[in-house]
Amino acid sequence: MKRIKIYLYLLLAGSVLLTENSCSKKLNEHPYTVNTVAMFQNAQGIQLGLNSVFSGLRYIYGPEGANIAGDAGTDMWWGNAGGSAGAYQMSAYTFDYSDGSILTLWNRTFSNINMCNGIITWAPGISGIDTANILGQAHFLRALTYLTLVSHFGAIPVDLGSGDYAFNMLPFTGFNRLPMADVLTKDWNLIISDLNYAAQNLPTQRPAAAFNLSKAAAYGLLAKAYIFKGYSANAEASDWQNAYNAAMQVINNKATYGCSLLNNYADVTAPAKNTVSQQGGDYNPEILFAIERIPGDLPSNEESVFNGLAATSGGKDVNSSNDYNMSYDATPAPVASSSGKPCATRTALYGRPLRVILPTDFLYNTLFADKTNDSRYDGTFNSVYLCTVQTTSNYQSGSSFSGNFTYNIGDTAIVVAHSLAEYSTLAAAQLKSAKPYRVISPAEMPGINGTYPGSGGAAQPVLAPSMKKYWDPARPNANEGGGRPYPVLKLSEVYLLAAEAAMKLGNNAEAINQVNVLRSRAASRTNLSAADVATRQAAMVAATPATITLDFILDEHGRELAGEANRWVDLAVRKQLVNRVKLYNPPALPKIQDFMMLRPIPQSQLNSVTVPNPSDYQNPGWTN
Repeated sequence: MKRIKIYLYLLLAGSVLLTENSCSKKLNEHPYTVNTVAMFQNAQGIQLGLNSVFSGLRYIYGPEGANIAGDAGTDMWWGNAGGSAGAYQMSAYTFDYSDGSILTLWNRTFSNINMCNGIITWAPGISGIDTANILGQAHFLRALTYLTLVSHFGAIPVDLGSGDYAFNMLPFTGFNRLPMADVLTKDWNLIISDLNYAAQNLPTQRPAAAFNLSKAAAYGLLAKAYIFKGYSANAEASDWQNAYNAAMQVINNKATYGCSLLNNYADVTAPAKNTVSQQGGDYNPEILFAIERIPGDLPSNEESVFNGLAATSGGKDVNSSNDYNMSYDATPAPVASSSGKPCATRTALYGRPLRVILPTDFLYNTLFADKTNDSRYDGTFNSVYLCTVQTTSNYQSGSSFSGNFTYNIGDTAIVVAHSLAEYSTLAAAQLKSAKPYRVISPAEMPGINGTYPGSGGAAQPVLAPSMKKYWDPARPNANEGGGRPYPVLKLSEVYLLAAEAAMKLGNNAEAINQVNVLRSRAASRTNLSAADVATRQAAMVAATPATITLDFILDEHGRELAGEANRWVDLAVRKQLVNRVKLYNPPALPKIQDFMMLRPIPQSQLNSVTVPNPSDYQNPGWTN
């Protein structure tokens, strides 16, 4: 495969980037080299500028701050203060205007916009480049960044100090966000225009072993943009039809665009089977676009480098591989009172057990109530841990076996039950075993058992299903973040967008058809016979409601895209965040209000501008 090494050389010209650690509210200022118009006057400068944008997106897809902003405080996920105080505050909606996760989204994006503006302005006059492709990429990346910011914050300036859509290389202390309604109109016009341009000018297919942008990614993101716009104050009657058309452009031309659904859901995010050089799992044809990283190559990935547990550099790793993990290393087995901890040695596969973002009762008991016919629970969560260190343990209370026994590396050590019924069956069987494993009951899992520990966090060991989509066995040690590509858009989501658009157009039959493509696929597992798969597919299709509703669409989004740091946006843009959080995320009940469907503009931004009334630039409801 072609390994793409991206280094961030170029940053927002003439500016000071305000950066932060997502685990802390401390703000640090780092001045960078000023770039001028001269850098855009040759092919190398244009390419380096484009590389810097891809590099900057690594802050937005994978690190802890982005995960917390994307998932914590929703119907599916809550933030455990024991793993991150900021995650709990986001989950309880008690965060302040300097919250690290919000600052990540705000501070790490405007340099990307500015760079895209420069490329779009000067690339047409440069020889020695594939102009259409370069411009298509720049338009796509600018649209993606604006769509992210608009979804979280509302109106986003298109004038960064040198005019609308212009590259700015001068210090600027204004804030061109008013009138907000007018700015938001410009935002949506730019997003749609950029994506239409990208769809017309990007290559027809991406390479088999690289996430270069292509038409399928552009049309897929265009469908998403029209869906989001359809719920906004800028909605137009044509948005749903335009969304449907864009989604179907991908679905009806999969062969042309080189994309397809995999047969088994779990394979979509599974890591490479063997070595770093075999990355078939990461580059499968269902993933339309991902933020590129190279497993095991920390310098190229600009990752945090750990000495023990202390990060010394980087910060663009895929910490999704750690943030959703339970305390497997601190879990005694075969019962809570046992002396041995057979998974005490952390492994590269299981990762660092940060227990930052954990499933809610709704996710485990309702959304994934059917864990048999629907493979997406098992494709998302890990249920079995094998012994990682030879351990002597004991098992006495209530068993037919007593005394000490030894777990050997590779023995089954911990099983996370799928339900109370499964726990009862497995736990009873262990009483008769000479080498039993620990069975974790849903009653032991905070959140899932209906209890949500407060600011003190859940007591150790924190037991829960661990989300495994981003696990990376190629990382150099267990405490590193992951280094695999991070999916931004998948073909499966395009099917969901098509179903939603059809629903909005009143075409219920078409909505059912599109969603059932995914539900049928979800019945497949590699260990089932064709007859068993057919039986389960029939059950999945039969369970699809006769009338598709937005609630059902959001449930399917949850099942298909769980843990991909998009739940907050998916709920907020559709105006479903508050009612779902009130129903399913108890920590937020005392605080959450309708105005919180937009994030606050960071206080540091308002403090840095020289305008008469900075508070006028804040989102309604938030006070500074």
